[in-house]
Amino acid sequence: MKVLSVQLDSIWQDAEGNLLKLRKHFQSYEMGQYDVVVLPELFYCGFSMQVDQVSQTRQGAVYKTLSELAQQYGVYIIAGFAERVSSTQARNCALVFDRNGNEQACYVKNRAFQFAGEGKHYQAGNESVLFEVDGVVCSVFICYDLRFPELFRQVVPQAEMVFVIANWPESRQSHWEVLLQARAIENQCFVVGVNRIGQDGNGLMYVGGSMVIDPLGEILSYADSEQACQITEVPIKQVKLVRLQYPFLEDIKS
Repeated sequence: MKVLSVQLDSIWQDAEGNLLKLRKHFQSYEMGQYDVVVLPELFYCGFSMQVDQVSQTRQGAVYKTLSELAQQYGVYIIAGFAERVSSTQARNCALVFDRNGNEQACYVKNRAFQFAGEGKHYQAGNESVLFEVDGVVCSVFICYDLRFPELFRQVVPQAEMVFVIANWPESRQSHWEVLLQARAIENQCFVVGVNRIGQDGNGLMYVGGSMVIDPLGEILSYADSEQACQITEVPIKQVKLVRLQYPFLEDIKS
């Protein structure tokens, strides 16, 4: 499986501008060579609490553009989306589109980042999701979820690959990197973490650090703050081999 991680430098609260940047990325890369394109949390607006300005419905431009790009280029797309609930409430989601542009899954962030007041504006979910990418069982989580290993345990051992999309600031970058490795090691699966770069409207800096980590915790690829995109070939069969060689997951107690 070949994964393209896009570290978008999101323009603050500008869906139209960010969708234009995204289209240019798609045009710059030979999309037929990739299976999955992964975008950060709330890629089209930044981690904004102004849900009246950034949230959209499934009839809006963001949803339609993601669906169209998935179909046009024949790839899976995983991307952040603020789904409108009302003028003051939204859901922080990860949308998954298949190669035909159909929505395959929608995960709602389970752990609201209360440090930034996210819970006042975004309704937290309470379920995990499983979906397939060409027969490979996958799951997805969003940013702050990474700090809660029990969420990942809900999807293991079914999931062979877990995606984490984020707006994870530079001030806690070391946590992002260590926790991604920990989730891969303890769950014996591939973990794909995709972060943004640049500066947001709150003055926070983001330095990327998007990574793909194998079931033994080895970093297969790492993108720094200068890289807009990262390409990774994922040897997915390694999951079954590692779990057979080291059957640690069988010792989990419910």
